[in-house]
Amino acid sequence: MKVLMMHRDEGLAGGAQIQMNRLRAGLLAQGVDARLLRREGNNPDSVAMPYHPRVERCVGAITRRAGLNDVHLLSSFGVARLPAVRNADVLDLHCLHSGTFSYLALPSLCAARPVVFTFHDMWPITGHCHASLECERWKTGCGNCPHLDVEPAVRRDGTAWEWKLKQRSYAKAKFTIVAPSLWLAKRVGESMLADREVHHIPHGVDTSVFRALDKAQCRELLGIPKGKSVLLCAMEYMSRPLKGADLLIKALKCLPENVRKNCVLLMLGKTHPSMMKEIPMEHIDLGYLAADALKVVAYSAADLLINPSRAESFGLVALEAMACGTPVVAFRVGGIPEQVRPGETGDLAEPEDAEALCAAVARWIADPAGLEQLGRNCRRVVESEYSLDLQVRRSIGIYEKAANDFNNIKLT
Repeated sequence: MKVLMMHRDEGLAGGAQIQMNRLRAGLLAQGVDARLLRREGNNPDSVAMPYHPRVERCVGAITRRAGLNDVHLLSSFGVARLPAVRNADVLDLHCLHSGTFSYLALPSLCAARPVVFTFHDMWPITGHCHASLECERWKTGCGNCPHLDVEPAVRRDGTAWEWKLKQRSYAKAKFTIVAPSLWLAKRVGESMLADREVHHIPHGVDTSVFRALDKAQCRELLGIPKGKSVLLCAMEYMSRPLKGADLLIKALKCLPENVRKNCVLLMLGKTHPSMMKEIPMEHIDLGYLAADALKVVAYSAADLLINPSRAESFGLVALEAMACGTPVVAFRVGGIPEQVRPGETGDLAEPEDAEALCAAVARWIADPAGLEQLGRNCRRVVESEYSLDLQVRRSIGIYEKAANDFNNIKLT
């Protein structure tokens, strides 16, 4: 089987890219010819999409003023004619936004080859954003957007137009939808795509890579003082409001002084200097770690992961930590509760309630035996429900079904 997996580039920045590349590695291990279809980058093993920079820059200058993203990518209409696309058994689209592909060209792509559209967030069903927060306008048509700054941000409120354009494009395109969480699948069922079947395939991790290492050795490697409990927070960009760095700081400030004195916080990701100064306890900035082996050291060193995100369609960081036997405390948002199960794999606080998040952290840090049991539960849950092998097998099944359905339609 030949699979082309679409994203903007072949990098490892962001959860969607990370998980797409992990899935690709798993497919390759099963003998599937999986390659990347990308707009940027120069990896000779991937397939480059056409690009008309001069024309598209001029068109984009106009469409962005109208509050529309990505429709200026006129070269997207030529992707269906690429030899690699025509020779593929199935296309798996992991990203269309942020300069990747014009959704207006989706019908021509779906007419050429079988298409699986893997949703990583809410963007496919909204007028611009990948997380709607409290807004539910996406159910009926968007417009009067309260969150124009949520990525992919827009300068002007053209969300009603983008919603309608997506709806019209989808009506002419037949594709298979995959969602990594039941929460996201439910959102799709309430959207402009309510008449489509949604296949739930959770993201997976390689459990031979993400596993618990010796805690004492990991702490020594990271320079963590002996006798301290270790909290960990991992976010790609601390400066992004959706990641909840302000809520993390507020929760830490609520911790009793004796707890703060006996704990050290590991920060994983691209931190923000002014925010780091507000952390009211000893902390170590590990920076952004791209290598999974280094992430595993950080997860294994921690007693508890704090995930203060305001929006998570799945929660990849929580899954990685759990695979390493590290329980998670988080807000009850998006797909997080499907993994973080109170009293089993961690604990949950209601959205925006930093004091409740603080209380959960304090409660579990004071219960080392309870944390150990949570850690064992975490590993068991990941092995049985979230292994990469399981994701690969399910994905291959979806690819085969999409290809068979496409060929049957062509024959009739």
